[in-house]
Amino acid sequence: MTDRAGSSGLPGKPTSASRTTLSTIMGHNDTNLLGTVHGGVIMKLVDDAAGAVAGRHSGGPAVTASMDEMAFLEPVRVGDLVHVKAQVNWTGRTSMEVGVRVLAERWNESTPATQVGSAYLVFAAVDADGRPRPVPPVITETERDKRRYQEAQIRRTHRLARRQAIMELRERRAAEGIED
Repeated sequence: MTDRAGSSGLPGKPTSASRTTLSTIMGHNDTNLLGTVHGGVIMKLVDDAAGAVAGRHSGGPAVTASMDEMAFLEPVRVGDLVHVKAQVNWTGRTSMEVGVRVLAERWNESTPATQVGSAYLVFAAVDADGRPRPVPPVITETERDKRRYQEAQIRRTHRLARRQAIMELRERRAAEGIED
């Protein structure tokens, strides 16, 4: 187990403390015009599971700040039992990345579930007034957790660099008198 000193001053929590699985059967009301489960339905399940994990880890309310890399790998069908597995991968001072895997299996078959999607979401912990509040550092427990933590740091670096590049471009265009 790796303990990490956090800037929040709060004691760390292991990844297993907030890990969760949300399972549900997909019905006809969940379908799109192609007859498969609507991507938005899957995204809501992803956000629900990730929000539960973020709230459990932070010990209170947490709001979705961004969703990265939502990948749909296989279609989900009516009658599929969908399992949405989520855990905290990384924490900052007031934010955390939650990794989510989406698996599906036929409700009436004994075949193993297959991965049908994945996503990474960033949540910000908030107080009763909606202001950011500190979160406990995440304590990695396995080699997989350590890898996820390191990959989350890379994604964070890329998010920040992308945001900075966009802001610089907008400033440069504004200085050139280009209106959007």
